[in-house]
Amino acid sequence: MARYTGPTTRINRRFNMAIFPPNKAFERKKYPPGQHGPRLRRKIGEYGIGLNEKQKLRYMYGLTEKQFRITFERAKNQRGVTGEIFLRLLECRLDNVVYRLGFGKTRNSARQFVGHGHVRVNGQAVDIPSYQVDPGDVIEVREKTSSRQLATRSLEESTARVLPAWLALDPDGLRGTVNRFPEREELETGVNEQLIVEFYSR
Repeated sequence: MARYTGPTTRINRRFNMAIFPPNKAFERKKYPPGQHGPRLRRKIGEYGIGLNEKQKLRYMYGLTEKQFRITFERAKNQRGVTGEIFLRLLECRLDNVVYRLGFGKTRNSARQFVGHGHVRVNGQAVDIPSYQVDPGDVIEVREKTSSRQLATRSLEESTARVLPAWLALDPDGLRGTVNRFPEREELETGVNEQLIVEFYSR
C-alpha cells in the first residue's frame, strides 16, 4: 500500500518540516530523531541532499517509490520544465484535489475517501486516487448520506486551510471545479524540485 503508517513525528523531525500534521513532540524537539539526534553532526553529500528532497515530496503526497518514479517519467516525457510538470502532475491527482477542496482532512483521508467511491468527476464515479484532473473538471461528493456527512465534517475541520486560486469550491453543493492548472508559485513549498530532477538523472 502507498499509505505510510509509521511514526509521523519521526519523519517531521528527520526533515525538520511539518510533512505530516505537527504535534507537541515535533515542536519541543527540533533536533533529528534517534538516540544520537541531539549530538548528530552528519555531513550530507550531493546524493544525500537529492535523496532527502525526493523523500520529502514522496512522503507529502503519500506515494510508493514506484508510483513516484512513474509520475516522474511521465513528467520527463512531456514538453516543458520537468520539475514544474512533475509537481503539477502530483498536485492534480484526484486525491490531492479532494484534499485541497477540504473533503479530506489529510491526504491519506482524501485518498481513502476517493478509494471508497465517495467522489464523482464530471458526473462519473471515480475511485482511482491517481486520476489526473484537467481544467474544467467538476469534482463532487456523491448524493449518499454517508458520503456527504464525511465531506461536511471534513470541511468543518478544514476551515483554516486556504483554498488555492486554481480551484473553486461550492461548499453547500459539496462541489469543486478545476479552474486551471496550478502555477509554480502555487505548488508545494519547501521542496527544491530541481534537485529531484538531478537525483533521477544520475
